[in-house]
Amino acid sequence: MSGKYAFAKTLKEVRFLFCQTSEQSAAVRSFITRAYPTMKKNNPQIPILIREAQGTLPKVYARYEFGNEESQSLEGLSDKQIEETVTGLVKRGA
Repeated sequence: MSGKYAFAKTLKEVRFLFCQTSEQSAAVRSFITRAYPTMKKNNPQIPILIREAQGTLPKVYARYEFGNEESQSLEGLSDKQIEETVTGLVKRGA
């Protein structure tokens, strides 16, 4: 699993937004609980921000060098689909 979370050198920040109680964000909460320790261990210098707010739809943002940013909705995705989405974002170099 460690290879999945080898972040691109141009990645500066990963940010997760989701609701702390809604059913739509349940898979994201599960993913973060499972994957955060591995992501942080493999990339200690990259900030991984977790933002919870009531009623927020689940989304992940990746900020790269020069202020470039990409985001992907995580709404309705399974844990595996979330993993694939996040892996794609953190390996890209915008």
